[in-house]
Amino acid sequence: MVAVAHAAPQAAAPEAVAAWLEILASDYSAAERESFAAAFDYARARSGDAAMADGELVLDRALGAATILGGLKLDADSLLAALLLGLPVAGAFDAEDVQQRFGADVATLVGGVARMGSIRAGADGGNKDERATQAENLRKMLLSMVEDIRVVLIKLAERTQALRSQVARNSSSRAQTAREVLDLFAPLANRLGVWQLKWELEDLSLRALEPAVYKSIAGMLDERRIDRERYIDDVVAALKSELADAGIAADVTGRPKHIYSIWKKMQRKQSGIDTLYDIRAVRILVDSVKDCYTVLGLVHHRWTPLAREFDDYIAKPKPNDYRSLHTAVIGPEEKPLEVQIRTRDMHQHSEYGVAAHWRYKEGAKDRGRHDPSFDERIAWLRQVLDWKEAVADSGEWLSAFKESLFTDTIYVLTPRGKIIEMPRGATPVDFAYAVHSGLGHRCRGAKVDGQMVPLNFRLESGQRVEIITVKQGGPSRDWLNPELGYVHSNRARAKVRQWFKAQQLEATVTQGRALVDRELARLGQTALKLDAVAAKAGFDKTEEFFAAFARDDINSKQVQTAILAVAQPDTATARAEPEVATHRSKAAGSGSGILIVGVDRLLTGLARCCKPAPPDPIVGFVTRGKGVTIHRASCSNVTRMRDKEPERLIAADWGAPRDEVFPVDIIVEAMDRQGLLRDISEVLSREKINVTAANTLTRNLHSRMAFAIEVRSLGALKRALALVRDVKGVLSAGRR
Repeated sequence: MVAVAHAAPQAAAPEAVAAWLEILASDYSAAERESFAAAFDYARARSGDAAMADGELVLDRALGAATILGGLKLDADSLLAALLLGLPVAGAFDAEDVQQRFGADVATLVGGVARMGSIRAGADGGNKDERATQAENLRKMLLSMVEDIRVVLIKLAERTQALRSQVARNSSSRAQTAREVLDLFAPLANRLGVWQLKWELEDLSLRALEPAVYKSIAGMLDERRIDRERYIDDVVAALKSELADAGIAADVTGRPKHIYSIWKKMQRKQSGIDTLYDIRAVRILVDSVKDCYTVLGLVHHRWTPLAREFDDYIAKPKPNDYRSLHTAVIGPEEKPLEVQIRTRDMHQHSEYGVAAHWRYKEGAKDRGRHDPSFDERIAWLRQVLDWKEAVADSGEWLSAFKESLFTDTIYVLTPRGKIIEMPRGATPVDFAYAVHSGLGHRCRGAKVDGQMVPLNFRLESGQRVEIITVKQGGPSRDWLNPELGYVHSNRARAKVRQWFKAQQLEATVTQGRALVDRELARLGQTALKLDAVAAKAGFDKTEEFFAAFARDDINSKQVQTAILAVAQPDTATARAEPEVATHRSKAAGSGSGILIVGVDRLLTGLARCCKPAPPDPIVGFVTRGKGVTIHRASCSNVTRMRDKEPERLIAADWGAPRDEVFPVDIIVEAMDRQGLLRDISEVLSREKINVTAANTLTRNLHSRMAFAIEVRSLGALKRALALVRDVKGVLSAGRR
């Protein structure tokens, strides 16, 4: 970036404007300078003697900001927008008129600066980390509100001019402005790499907040800034000459340290200015690591190095992967000088590749969560700023400037000023759940910037949202309908589903408790502890026991067995009815170690989860007190059991064929029509298959039918399913 070389005019008088336009002659065409004069006359005619909130005249603020932007060599539209930035303050901004006179881009820029000005630093409550997080979110929100990033640069120039004026006039509002600048705008300038504005914003803020400290450090420097800059220029020239003589291609730049950074370093090191050796510093960029150490030798040969002031971050990089050589020497005029030496790749990585480096420069630590995509976009923008001078004629950087940085995130405010980050497209319902789950459940209405809006209203960055709630209640099932657009974020959708699931579980548990109480009363055991009965039934929690009974995962006979086992452990088996009927084995032999369904004196039953039938490959699971349950070998529950309790799985076989039926569940998918269920039932009837239950669900002419049937073999089932698939309208038929 180019340093600001032009001083701001002290008054918005015609002669001041004329002098300023003359200064711009080397960087802007005659036509552009004529448009600047026309814009200033337009602003003067409409804003008159209107003043900003801090007392500075609108015209002085506008001309000062435009002067700063001229020093940055921004495009003509940016300067035009700066000259007109006071119109919204004076209540004289007509977007259509500005667009007709100066172009659509200028009107958009002026409106964007006005929107940024409406967001102030707030929500000062909370601890230090909460305030830091709030400030970071506010910076993100300010950036997300603009479609053209030039708005941010215009706002930075406006804040710089505001602070200049307030410090010069000793305004009563200077402290508040300075604090806002340090929290919001100086870090933005740092992230964007607009160093000259960052340095001036920080120095002016320190002068406003700590005038005694500022004066003391300025006095200890014992030289004016212009003298320090002259000193650095002389050092840069000397180094360039020596490196050229040594045949080393290098870029040498100076960076005289500004007062705020000196104060921050004194605080961080808890030491005086006499211990700081980087008040004057230069940076040398070379092509290779070998050149880095060669340059280090040349610097130490030319000037005497200071003891214990050499750091090799190339051999031993910092935790954030920062790499460079740092040394301090006694330079010309016997003044300490810091020299940084690195390759161009190292410099590229430091400037654009490591967000942690920016945070270090801002004196901040990662406070838990930070957004890598945000840092990547800022790095991209800094590169666009650096390309500006190289490609200004082609206009490439200008088109890049107009691209929005934030296409997938918005930032909105709570009534108390806290900033909430949400995905683009979020609604007031999403906002409510982002603040608190309870607020989302009880949400019934919303206000955006004081106006009532529907709950599926799409929010935008910078809006202030207030949720209207009821004392009790829950979400609507309509919120889960994507076509209605009430919920956009995954968090809100998950919270709504979780609420309904919890309500359903609560109702199921209540129903199960009533059923268990009925069984206890029937057996005259109402005094038993329910947790003991649940444990006997194989459940760790009574709620799971109740829910399983209500869902028919366990039957009344199993509950009765558990109750009697707790009440009279010795006679429980005799009094309780068996869970399933047992059969004498029809197998030819015994003692083989393989379980055959119906082995003598073993209680066996078919699992409800997979309902095996011959000749399905099967496996047995030894339950606690309820015999052996037979599962299909492919059952998902068997996989889980094999991982957790493999010792309770035993081999099983169907043994010799037996004259009995087995329950099986089948699912039929079909296009709905009149007589469909009748035709399918007739097929099953012809095959002598008994249907014990049927359930049909039809939606949008698509029917899903579940049948519980009894078959004698898997072959009979396959034959019946093939016939069902031939029924008109049937899409598929298979075993569940």
